[in-house]
Formats: sequence, structure tokens, C-alpha cells
Amino acid sequence: MPSDVHLSVRDLRIAFEGIEAVRGLSFDVRPRETLAIVGESGAGKSLTARALLGMLPRGATTSGTIDPDLTAHRGRRISLVPQDALSALSPVHPVGDQLAAAVRSVSRVSRKEARARAVAALDRVGIPDAVRKARAYPHEYSGGMRQRAVIAMATINEPDVVVADEPTTALDEDRREQVLRVLAERRDAVGAALVLVTHDMDVVRDHADRVLVMYAGRLTELGPTDEVLARPRAPYTAGLLASLPQHTPPGRRLPALRGTPPAPAALPPGCAFAPRCPLAADACHTAQPEPQEAEGRLVACHRWQDLPHPATELFREVPAPAQEEEQQPA
Repeated sequence: MPSDVHLSVRDLRIAFEGIEAVRGLSFDVRPRETLAIVGESGAGKSLTARALLGMLPRGATTSGTIDPDLTAHRGRRISLVPQDALSALSPVHPVGDQLAAAVRSVSRVSRKEARARAVAALDRVGIPDAVRKARAYPHEYSGGMRQRAVIAMATINEPDVVVADEPTTALDEDRREQVLRVLAERRDAVGAALVLVTHDMDVVRDHADRVLVMYAGRLTELGPTDEVLARPRAPYTAGLLASLPQHTPPGRRLPALRGTPPAPAALPPGCAFAPRCPLAADACHTAQPEPQEAEGRLVACHRWQDLPHPATELFREVPAPAQEEEQQPA
């Protein structure tokens, strides 16, 4: 593994009873880099994140390589920022005690030293009056403060990799930005690589260095965020972007990807996205596209060179009909 890479995944496959839900996924993450993993529900995003942590559901089988294998060092070299901070924190112990326990789980330090580190960690993520709040219970924190507390817990032991699985789902826009800013600050401070699982393309645009787009358990597109969002080369990426309100001109209906993603046990032949793709040709229905270099990124699409610019136009609907003016009585 190159020295400038904190985590390297090659040909990751995750199956349940012989049916693959993640199919041959490969990517790297570098120090102080945020890699966002995006896609519709069922794309395999959270399964991929849980495979990195060694937290797959019972019955899952895996193949491929994750280098280095950090599952034996969870909490020290790799850590998780969960989606639901309230459920992640114990309701019966003060927050500071839980952070101190995380320190003592990997370091031989006194309770006093662990407690001091816990207070310092809460202070670093912007918890006001950290000494007092360390004695408080999770229900006494606001939603945004709880999320910052689990960021403090995830980074308190200065891990190499932090996995954040939909960490802002339950937060309003202001708290979302605060939490993501704190997460980026802690990533840089400890030199970690950040894997950010999200469905929010605004979060990707503002907070990710690179983006990995997944569909039906496979890589669809992977590249620098600015370039992928400005000019997507995979039709599926274009469809995700076309469905965002800011990409829809006034007077047009908000487009949506037609159909739904296939179940892992019922994948169509060829490209899994072909039944929903307006650019699909005969080859797309018979041969699965493999990731290939395309303008400085990886794209798994037979027809990426044929996409229009902007590619989001593929998914545009007809303009919304003008409202007829009401007839006024004479």
C-alpha cells in the first residue's frame, strides 16, 4: 500500500446466503482526505462502511482485501461516527465517563488522566463549559451537541480512519454545517482519513474531496468532487444531480429517476442501471461495464463518452404547463 494512503480497499464483496450486495468495490482514502460514498438506498453504502469497521450483520460473508485490516483496532486506529448519536451514547452514564472509558480501552492511563482527556475532547469539538457538560447525561445535550460528542469520542484516540455513516441525517441545516465543520477540523488535527456515507449531495459538494457513487453494490463513478459534480460522466450520477432543486430551471418539473434500484437477488443482465437509463444501448443490457479511466476519474459505463453536456439534461422533463388565468365574471 502506498505511504500516502491510509486505507486501501480492493475487490470488496459482501454476500448474504450467496447473494452479493456489494460487488467488487475498490477505492483508496488518503490522510486528511474526505471520501464521500453516495447512492440511493440499497446501493451498499452502509454495508461498505460496516465492512471497514468489522461490524457487518451476522450471516454476511466477505472477500477481497481491506489494507490494513483495522477491525482488531476499532476505537483506536479506526472509529465510527454513527447516524443516531442518542442511540450510540449510553443513557445511564455521563458523557464524560463514556469518553474516558474510550480512552482507557486503548491506553493505560489513570482515571484522572482519562477524565482530563475527555473534557479536553469535548472542548475541542465546541461543547461549551466542557467540565460541567462532561458530568451531564446524553438526554441533557441538544441534538447537535450529542453529534459533536460522538465526534469527540470517535477522534479522542487519534485514529487513522474515521467512518461517518449519515452523521447529519437528523439535524437542521445550521447544525449540520456545524457538525461537518467540527468533523473536518478533527480529521485534520489527527491526520485521519474520513469516509463519509451520505445521501445529501449538498454535503458532498461542500465537504468532500472525492466522491464515490455506488449503484446496486458497484462503483459507478469515482473522482474529485468538483469535477464529478460539474460534469458527471456516468448517467446514474447525472440522474442524482438532476433531481436536486438547484439544478432544475424555473418552469420545469423537478425530475426524478424513473423506477427503483434492483434487489441484489434480481439484478438485470448487463448494467444494473440500464433499465432506468435514457442512454442505454443494446450492449448495456448484455455486458456489465467495468470501471475504466475516463478524464481523470473512474467510470463504469459503456456510453460515458456519449453523454451530453450538461449530462443532467438526459433526465429533464417537459416544462410544467402554465397556469391558466381564472376567468373573471363580466
